[in-house]
Amino acid sequence: MIFLSILIATTLVGLLSFVGAFFFLAKKNPDTLTFYFVSLASGTMLGNALLNLIPEAMEHNTHAAFPMIGLGVFIFFILEKFLIWRHCHSHHHTGDHQKPIAARMIITGDAIHNFIDGAIIASSFLIDFHVGLAVTAAIVLHEIPQELGDFGILIRGGYSVKNALGINALTASTALLGAVITYFFLEMAPLAQHFLVPVTAGGFLYIALADLIPQLHEHVNLKESLIQMALLLGGFGFMAVIRNAHG
Repeated sequence: MIFLSILIATTLVGLLSFVGAFFFLAKKNPDTLTFYFVSLASGTMLGNALLNLIPEAMEHNTHAAFPMIGLGVFIFFILEKFLIWRHCHSHHHTGDHQKPIAARMIITGDAIHNFIDGAIIASSFLIDFHVGLAVTAAIVLHEIPQELGDFGILIRGGYSVKNALGINALTASTALLGAVITYFFLEMAPLAQHFLVPVTAGGFLYIALADLIPQLHEHVNLKESLIQMALLLGGFGFMAVIRNAHG
């Protein structure tokens, strides 16, 4: 049952790689949807880290939990810095000579990113089913705005829609690979669960505070700010509901 849940969750995350193609083929402007999902993802990432993952880490390893949360922040900073994991910001590369470079960066970053997402999802379901649901929900909401931007970068980088779809399918498959490897590894070494949960919490805090929330400040008028606050609180509240259902 757990393994099936992991497969379904990672498949769902992988299918999100095609969301950009849907909007491109439908000739819809994804900017508004991206704005909403970045706001919602900020709240779910924060709520998941503070209400689900950190309490879970504290329960399993009280003394080492916070150092490992800090390590998680640092690890995700390194990933972003050296593995080009800046999906939410890479659309800023607009020069013609930079477009193919940005596209190649997206392909590499997506493959690594999706592999890590799969590993995080698998380890979360192995800890608890409700934790797995919460983590999957947060990753889904974070993936949507990323994939909307990434697909556009591939098209602007010279890839055809067909090739961009094929590349997205290939990079999405790494999520399943990461999940399967992590599932069998953690089955053989359960202590690794005590490491991945607080590191994931640190990573979620980093993504929310360093990547997502700064984007929200690009919209400053009153109406958009109120929508942002409502969605951010809504995402946080959704994680609280999952936590209460679990507890």
